Parts: sequence; C-alpha cells; structure tokens
Amino acid sequence: MTSLWRDRPFLLTWTSSAVSQVGDRVSEVAVPLIAVTVLDASAGQVAWLTALAWAPHLLGMLLGTWVDGRAGKRRLIIGCDVFRAVVLLTLPAAYLWGAVTLVQLYAVVLLCGFAGVLAGCAWMPLFARIVPRSSYVDANSKFGAARSGSLVAGPALGGGLVQALTAPVAVVVDALSFLASAVLLGPVRVEEPVPDRRNGTSLWRGARDGLAFVVRHPVLRASLGCATTLNFFTFLAGTGLVVLFAERVLQLSPGAIGLTLGIGASGALVGALIAPWASRRIGVGRAIAVGAVLFPAPFALAAVAGGPVWARAGVLGAAQFLIGLGVMLFDVNLNSLQAAVVPDGLRSRVVGAYSTVNYGVRPLGAIVGGALADGIGLRATFVVAAVGGVLSLLWLLPSPIPGIRSLERDVPDAQSAGLSPFDSPV
Repeated sequence: MTSLWRDRPFLLTWTSSAVSQVGDRVSEVAVPLIAVTVLDASAGQVAWLTALAWAPHLLGMLLGTWVDGRAGKRRLIIGCDVFRAVVLLTLPAAYLWGAVTLVQLYAVVLLCGFAGVLAGCAWMPLFARIVPRSSYVDANSKFGAARSGSLVAGPALGGGLVQALTAPVAVVVDALSFLASAVLLGPVRVEEPVPDRRNGTSLWRGARDGLAFVVRHPVLRASLGCATTLNFFTFLAGTGLVVLFAERVLQLSPGAIGLTLGIGASGALVGALIAPWASRRIGVGRAIAVGAVLFPAPFALAAVAGGPVWARAGVLGAAQFLIGLGVMLFDVNLNSLQAAVVPDGLRSRVVGAYSTVNYGVRPLGAIVGGALADGIGLRATFVVAAVGGVLSLLWLLPSPIPGIRSLERDVPDAQSAGLSPFDSPV
C-alpha cells in the first residue's frame, strides 16, 4: 500500500489542518485569558465563551443538509477559513483601540463556531474522496497526530505569546493560521460527485432523514449516545474552566499554564500514534471503549492537584496527558468506523446530525459546568465530570461496536451495500 505521505492531495490537506490546529490552540489559551485578565470575567462568564463557541452545532442538521446539496466542499472549507481569519482579527484591532468587551468576545467565538460547523460538515465527504477506505484508520491517525501535536505546541506557544505580547495580540497567530490553511487547500484537486439535490426535499426533511439514519443504525446510535454523554460531562470542565482552575486555584502564571497544558497534551500525540496499533491489537471497537473511559476519568486526578508549584503543575499536566491519550484512542477509531458505515450521499447530513446532538450538548455542559463551579467549586465540578463521563461506556456495551475488530473484515463497504449492513429497516 502506497504511503499517504506520497499522496500530494492528502499531504496538502494534512498540512492545512495541522497549521490551523496550532492556531486554534493558541486562541484556546488566549481568548479565555482575555476574559480573565483583561475583563476580569467570572467562572460563569468564561463558561459562556465555551458555550457560545459550540452553540452553532445546534444548527448542524440543517447546515449538513445544505452542504450535502452543494458541490465544492473544498471551496466551502477555504471560504470558512478566510471568514474566521477576518473575524479573529477584530480582537487585536479592538484591543489597540482599548475597546475589547465581553460582548465582542462572545460574538467572535459564536461566528467562528458557525463557520467551523459548516467546514466540519464539508470535511467528511472531502476526506472520503481523498483517502482510500483501506487507509481510513491510518489517515485519521495522521490527522489526529497533527491535532495532538498542536495540543503540545499550541498552548505553550499561546501562553508564551500572551505573556510576551498580551492575549489579544496572540490571537493574530490563529487568524494567520486560517489564512495559511486556505492557501494550502487551494491547489488540492479532488473529484467531487455532483450532489443529488433531491428535488422537492426541504432542509428540514433532509435534516430529519440524516437524524433518522443515525437513530436507526445500531453502530451510529450507540456511538452518538456515547460521544454525547462524554461531551456533556467533559464540558462541565471545559477548556475555559481548566484555564480558570490553573490561574485562580493552582495560581500558575500564563506561561506555566500554556507549558503545562502543552506538555500534558503530548498524551494526545501518543494516543494518535498508537491508535492504529491499538485497533489491530484489541480491535477497533474495544479501542473505542478504552478511550471512552480513559478520556474523562483523569479529571478526578486534576481535582486533587495541590502542594508546591511544581506538584500542582505536574498533576494537572499528568491529567491532561491521560485525557489526551483517551481522546485520541476514542476519536481516531470512532471517526474511521463512522466513515466506513456512512454512504456518500448521507455524509454531511450524518455529520450535521452528530453536530446537533453530540456537539450541541457541549454548550449545555459548559453552562452547567459554570453554574456548578460557582456553586460547589471547581474541584468538585471536575469530579462530577469524571464520574459522569465514564458512564458513557454503558452506551457501547450492548451495541455491535465492541465486537468490531477490523473495518475490512467486519464492516462491508457502505457504498457498495447502499446502506451499512448494520442498518435496521425503517
């Protein structure tokens, strides 16, 4: 099998993703720190930043249906990259004028979130055209490694930039990364089929069809239930509250926060690299189940961080390492399984349905997390996140997922079958 690194469309797409991921990690540190250090935001206000960033996913079913009916998925992703760059650049501009407000922060994360949903709905169809089915796990591992590498370098870079240049100016790096991503995707040429516009089918009908397919499908239904439960509980302690916890409870400096999160995120890089090995060793389905437990459980470890500065930073970093390891074991294998069981004509709609339910619950989790943090404290909130997240395993155990060892042997091609063999009759 030819290495994906020798495939120019894949290499350009991977590089585009890697560059924008690094920029995103910078903003994940910088934007909450703008709220905390420049605007003296409360835990609830920081939680609203996370909630608004994910709120556009509630429109995922409609947006996915719209994307399914449009040609040019690559062009749509490029347009979303440019839009996000322009929106982000308004933050340093306002800072230079002394006019940054919470309202502007909320608007920026909301608009960038909306563009991110559109790009996400276009991503799965593009991925399936660029990558051969036999390489799904390998390709997702490589994309996961890029994301994980950004989790290692991005927070440390973000923390350093915030400390040296202030948080609003550091956001410029994320804006430039989106512009670079757009430039890299420009030369990619991939054959995209003319979509079936389904004459007479409204956005609402298309969205309903996508959700119905997911609900009837034993694999997709169980994976959606598991991922939704994970997302709700882990977002009780979302990135904004982790930054707040590190700054106010653990009393770490911005540079130390970025460095600690970056070192801890090396777990995600390890997870992405070993995910294909884990799928071969214990099977795709069992690797997903292991990730579902390992992802949320370490929040309980972070909750007990204390002692001298090095110990506080070390415990937080260790928890982040294990969280990242679990995330990648879960994501790489689950994304590959989903790509294998969803037919071409439904890809964006299925992504949209997932976005609405799975990602749509993240704002609720963030808001509840902010309320819990204000009411019972950040440490107790992290424990609730760990316990509730582990319960997501209950969705997987009675489903076909734990029994799936290989995509090649156990999951026939959804394209040739019309529908996945796991699909239930209407």
